Amino acid sequence: MKTFEGYRRENGKIGVRNHVVVINTVGELASFTKKLAQLVPEVIPVAHQTGKAQFPEDLQQTLRTLKGTAGHPNVSAALFLGMGQGDPAEEMVELLKDEGHHVHAIYFYRDKTITDILKEGQLWLEEAVKRSKQEQREIINITELTIGLECGGSDAWSGVTANPAIGVCSDALVRDGGTSILAETTEAIGAEHILANRSVTSQVAKDFLKIVRDYEKRIRDTGEDIRSANPTPGNMAGGLTTLEEKSLGCIKKGGDSPLMEVVNYAQPPTEKGFIFMDTPGYDVESVAGLAAGGAQVVLFSTGKGSPTGSPIVPVIKIGTNPKLYEIMSEHIDVNAGKIVDGINTIEEIGEEIYRRVLDTANGDLTAAEKHKNQEFAIWRLAETM
Repeated sequence: MKTFEGYRRENGKIGVRNHVVVINTVGELASFTKKLAQLVPEVIPVAHQTGKAQFPEDLQQTLRTLKGTAGHPNVSAALFLGMGQGDPAEEMVELLKDEGHHVHAIYFYRDKTITDILKEGQLWLEEAVKRSKQEQREIINITELTIGLECGGSDAWSGVTANPAIGVCSDALVRDGGTSILAETTEAIGAEHILANRSVTSQVAKDFLKIVRDYEKRIRDTGEDIRSANPTPGNMAGGLTTLEEKSLGCIKKGGDSPLMEVVNYAQPPTEKGFIFMDTPGYDVESVAGLAAGGAQVVLFSTGKGSPTGSPIVPVIKIGTNPKLYEIMSEHIDVNAGKIVDGINTIEEIGEEIYRRVLDTANGDLTAAEKHKNQEFAIWRLAETM
């Protein structure tokens, strides 16, 4: 039985990191979020530009993502920065406290100077960091592990090396009782029938095909066609020629396991096994959704060397070809280009990825973490009002 050492939270969820974060609820406080984090070097800022002037569907998605980020098991404590009466931080803090999370909120424009607010925030964060250092890891069953599956900047080798190797890892984790979440609805278009046919029930298949149709409709309503826009210029420079070629390679990250459930962006799964999350193709927004949905680790294949990371989850980069690893080795954790060179098989690289997942869950830093790559953005569905 595989195990790892993680942090068991009060609500029973398991973290593989023990971060203290500060998060703004509205975009105009993004700079103050970063400034406050600088006052306590061990604190990570989660800054974004959303939270106001949004359509109801978008606002709910923003709040769901922020709540999932602050309440993520990789987070020991979270401080919200809010503004004005009725700020969503008030409700989120109460909900998160009820779930056993260590959270607090500070509000601007409430009879306090900015200096006072920053001082109050600094003191709370310093205490939160001290508290986090007292928390200890314990041995956890692999069934408590959830990984997210992402790719960025696919090339002609993505579907030949890195993605199928990730699929081997995904299948192995699912067999061991863990959970694997495949993201990027755009990356399934053209191959959606394959994943639909792997659905465990007809309802799951309908749910999956619906999110694909809905995504395409939203794009068509803007006057664009997602099918004609793919592959992207970067994909074509990497050697991809058709949408189907790109999508067939992308869905290989999900291996061969049956599709158990389809979830919305930033929504935690209710089932174990192989899951699909409705996310955009933009890596930063997609990774943020996977994290907010509960993935403790993200596997990220890249044919272009994307250094994208996350504020709260370790992102393991898998390079697709030998040339990329030669140039970008400081940003790549696993070199799937060894498959091209005949050094390793797909199965062997898949096993290497699984070992890296366990090492990362046990505390080993990924390249993105070492470089402090902490990108964060929330998927918007409509225009800003």
